[in-house]
Amino acid sequence: MRRPGKATGRTGSTTVRSSDSTDTRHLNEWVAARRGVEGFVEPRTAVSDVTLLLVAHDGEWTRRRVPSVKWAHSFCNHHRVPSYDAAVVGIPQRMRDYIAREKQRGRG
Repeated sequence: MRRPGKATGRTGSTTVRSSDSTDTRHLNEWVAARRGVEGFVEPRTAVSDVTLLLVAHDGEWTRRRVPSVKWAHSFCNHHRVPSYDAAVVGIPQRMRDYIAREKQRGRG
């Protein structure tokens, strides 16, 4: 598959935004502020570039576009965060539980 251009690229009829320094800054700040974080690297799809899903010990999560699968695993290694291929292992139950709790509270 083609990588998106600097700002956006076309994949079929869908525009895909590539990652930028704002995404990297968010991931760095997020992982530094939480404990028990694990990384789940999500492959590129027709509507999204490669993403890194970070999930904390309590299920709180964030997802951002990243430059590549290799970059995502390197980011996690640098922060001493275990990383997994989401297409293989899926997403953790604690994240699903967190989403359900947030919906009950009216935040989701």
